Amino acid sequence: MNASSDIETYSMPERMRMSFEELGPTFVKLGQLLATRPDLVPEAYINEFEKLHDRVQPLPFSVIEGVLKDEFGEMLYKTFSSIEPEPLGSASIAQVHKARLSTGEDVVIKVQRPGIIQTINDDLNVLYLLSDLLETYVPESRPFNPQAIVQEYFKTLELETDFIVEANNIRRFKENFKDDSTIKIPRVHLDLSTERVLIMEALPGVPLSAEPTLTREGIDSHEVIKRALGAYLQMVFEDGLFHGDLHAGNFFILPDNHIGLIDFGVVGRLNKRTQATIANMLLALSTEDYERLAFEYVDLAPFSDQVNVDLFAKELRELIAPYYGLTLKNVNLGKLLLRSSGIAARHHIKVPTELMMFFKSIISIEGIGRKLHKDFDFLQYSLAFAGDLAKTQLGPARVMDEMSQIARESRSFLNALPRQLNFYFRKINSPDHSFRLKVAELTDLKKSIEVSFNLLFLGVIIGSLILSSAYISVHPTENHIAGIPTMSFIGFGLAMAIGFIAFINYIKKS
Repeated sequence: MNASSDIETYSMPERMRMSFEELGPTFVKLGQLLATRPDLVPEAYINEFEKLHDRVQPLPFSVIEGVLKDEFGEMLYKTFSSIEPEPLGSASIAQVHKARLSTGEDVVIKVQRPGIIQTINDDLNVLYLLSDLLETYVPESRPFNPQAIVQEYFKTLELETDFIVEANNIRRFKENFKDDSTIKIPRVHLDLSTERVLIMEALPGVPLSAEPTLTREGIDSHEVIKRALGAYLQMVFEDGLFHGDLHAGNFFILPDNHIGLIDFGVVGRLNKRTQATIANMLLALSTEDYERLAFEYVDLAPFSDQVNVDLFAKELRELIAPYYGLTLKNVNLGKLLLRSSGIAARHHIKVPTELMMFFKSIISIEGIGRKLHKDFDFLQYSLAFAGDLAKTQLGPARVMDEMSQIARESRSFLNALPRQLNFYFRKINSPDHSFRLKVAELTDLKKSIEVSFNLLFLGVIIGSLILSSAYISVHPTENHIAGIPTMSFIGFGLAMAIGFIAFINYIKKS
């Protein structure tokens, strides 16, 4: 009784969040993913899912040591001179320990939890089943495409649990920042890393999540935030490869106000078109040009003929304009953009996954920025980069590059055109060729005509049976059923049965 009354004190979103916590790491990560999808999940659920934390009790070192022995065998303590039993951090997928190589270099070991892959696969099978049942028996869920959500989630987890992929991500980020001495990306030991174990250089600084960090002598928060945002915007607008989970725990402050970045399991990838769209969105926000912002969404999303751009722009204005007097520094821009994607979904605009990840990453960057500077305004800091990108798009070099691409594609088209025309004419001149015309309205008309003719045919049969039975009934006969001649009774019975079956079929098809 008490348990029941306790449950009733919680709202449905709270119960859902607690259920995910009970179900384990796969569902916790699913909840974290859904917390960044206001285009799919109501705001009340998002607020609860944001409370989900990927923190678990650390495993005993003996278990971690067993995984290391499986990967390194007898070479384990020939490769490492020491491994600290106390973990630096523990999450649902991996645990991190500090160690020292036999060469004397301090490193960090990221070790995958044993059995986590099987646990994730079992949970994903349940999720696939639930998504299939939702789409089959809950028609209201179909516009949200539950199976596609689970598939997207599966791909994310597949990459996050393969440490070779993360090692390659680290290598690429290190290459992108090789000319910037103020940004430190740890060196990864690819020769020692495996799918379950990642070995990388230990950074000499402290994470921003450690509270006394900013009070240390010599730390200039303005310089740190300037470098951090510069690095992030380089990732987005120049490299097209950005850190997808850059929270305070993954952000290190190093000596001389340099910064270090870790944990590259989740990264976002942007093509030139998406980079340009993001720049234009930021510029549109800075000038309160909501029509332009609406068109940027429409142009980037797959085509839909159900979009009312004027109404979409109006709703964007109603969402963002009330905060504009605050210059957006007292507002979380990332959350505002995520909410705008929810409006886009209501207008049948499918927001690409990479854009949603960018919006989510802004939330993390704003969290770091406001930790360093209480009046941090992401939009103002980023406008210079967005403006430079917009100018670059209109510059001679970009125009020449696009003209060159058009020329290459035109040449390919002209080369293929004669072959395609020859194939087309051979096809239509073939004696077996016939044109096929399919119009949606004609399909409905065809169905209506078929139903009408079937009813007419059955009507003729029923009418014939009734007339013939009535004719027989007026002639004297020896055999009767219920006072009616036997043949007439059978005829009337058949007419009623056929009429009943025809009525049922008509109801099903209409």
